Amino acid sequence: MHDIITRPPLDTDTELDRIAKHYRSAGGTGVQMLNALGGKAEGLLDQLPANVRDGLTEATERALRLSVQAAQGTRRAVPDQKEWINTAVATALGAAGGFGGLPGALVELPATTTMLLRAIQGVAAETGFDPATESVQFDCVRVFSAAGPLDFDDGADLGFLSARMTLTGGAMQKLIATVAPKLATALGQKLAAQTVPILGAVAGAGTNFAYTRYYQQIAHVQFGLRRLAVDADLPQDELVLRLRSRMSDQIS
Repeated sequence: MHDIITRPPLDTDTELDRIAKHYRSAGGTGVQMLNALGGKAEGLLDQLPANVRDGLTEATERALRLSVQAAQGTRRAVPDQKEWINTAVATALGAAGGFGGLPGALVELPATTTMLLRAIQGVAAETGFDPATESVQFDCVRVFSAAGPLDFDDGADLGFLSARMTLTGGAMQKLIATVAPKLATALGQKLAAQTVPILGAVAGAGTNFAYTRYYQQIAHVQFGLRRLAVDADLPQDELVLRLRSRMSDQIS
């Protein structure tokens, strides 16, 4: 089975401008949402109990392993949804998790992780890739190696796009182990926001909204560059450098 659907080539500069727009759109939503709720992004992880912080990476890695299987399995039963539907479902999950405080948020963690991965797979399919193939599944997980929305910095986190791992036996497990610490930090901030007294459900809904939107935009960057590398017959590393240059020019 081929992992890519043939489409007409795209103009490189126009496509890089479009990808840069997705990357800019990804930033800032998490902090803005928390500010709207009266919270602060800084120090959120410190608000979690020590035992939760200490076990967060392991819990995230476990949730991600389960999500890789579950997200792909659901694609056989439920078709890909529009991005706003993915965001709405994740928002509802966050509200339910936040309503139950920290225990509810911890239970919600695997479901939200699966929902996020499923949304990323939907972007891959929309861009012309087959999420059933190993290399595309690999890149879907790699999206989580981008900074979380609370740590977003325009142009500074494009290194995750250039990371390379050989698709050999156990590669997915190694990738998950590599991605889990960064994703754990992002999800830990989300969990802390959901423990806000009284506002837990609102915070849970708001952060899930921000996180789903963020990772879908990052997925557009990831698979947009991969698509462009094929269409323009250019190395992806070169395209990453050109995208980084665009982001730097727009910041300065």
